[in-house]
Amino acid sequence: MKVSDLLESRTENWRQLEQLCVRFEGRSRKTVPASAAARFSALYRAACADLALADAYQLPPETVSYLHGLVARAHNQLYRSRNLNYRSWFRELFHGVPRRLFNDNCVRLAAFIFFGLFILSAVLAYNSPEFAKRVAGKETLMGMEQMYSEPMRNRLSTGFFIMHNGSIGLRCFAFGLAFGIGGLYETVFNAAVLGAIFGHMTGMPQSENFYEFVTAHAPFELTAIVLSAGAGMRLGFSLVRTNGMTRIASLRAAGKTAMPTMGAAVVMFSMAAFIESTISPSEAPYGFKAAVSVLSSGMLMYYFIILGYPRGETA
Repeated sequence: MKVSDLLESRTENWRQLEQLCVRFEGRSRKTVPASAAARFSALYRAACADLALADAYQLPPETVSYLHGLVARAHNQLYRSRNLNYRSWFRELFHGVPRRLFNDNCVRLAAFIFFGLFILSAVLAYNSPEFAKRVAGKETLMGMEQMYSEPMRNRLSTGFFIMHNGSIGLRCFAFGLAFGIGGLYETVFNAAVLGAIFGHMTGMPQSENFYEFVTAHAPFELTAIVLSAGAGMRLGFSLVRTNGMTRIASLRAAGKTAMPTMGAAVVMFSMAAFIESTISPSEAPYGFKAAVSVLSSGMLMYYFIILGYPRGETA
């Protein structure tokens, strides 16, 4: 049989495939019967083979063009992208993610270590200048005093702060891969140094300028550091406690749990950077900046505690 005769005998299949394309367009995949979907797939594969033959044997251009259009139309139906389900996204963002973060023991550990050491270091540094120098370094403290000797009125770009703040979170996250120990060390280090700086600057004449700049964006920035540390430790600890899996499999499983945590950290860093580049160095009164800080803290508590607190049903 000639190729042209073979393809001519296939026109009924092409017609059926075209009818199925019309039938499926605009419909949800869930409403398509299994038998119709199987038939559609078989006809699509056959049409692809027919197109290859038509191209190879240089059949009439109108036949080749028709098959090209039919195959493309069927391909778009078979491999069409899913419509964005806003309801599912909303439920995941405001139900699933906060529940998982609230119940994540690595995030709890990171929060306890970071904020506990931060407060302790700040108190010790406020009462003992020598402690602040040993922890943060004399040069660092002198640089901070010089930096805040005058009000911060220069507006730096948001991109600068995203890179600067993100580097802290990236270190906490990446160091956590060292079997969790690196993440613990980086969390302790950042908590002690930042706490010492806050405590030292509280007792300095530059304290007014310092707090005028840091108050507004501190809640988002410090929370982002904690989330980054928790995500990193989650990955690192999975290499130690594998629950019978290989280390690679355990790491992959932990990665699925750590992704929402790191995603939330990225959002926190971005929000902190935006506030730090716009509100923090602005000439707005300190009361307004304090209100931004209180509002930010309230939003964080609502998201991570109120929305995250288990209510008896499966998250």
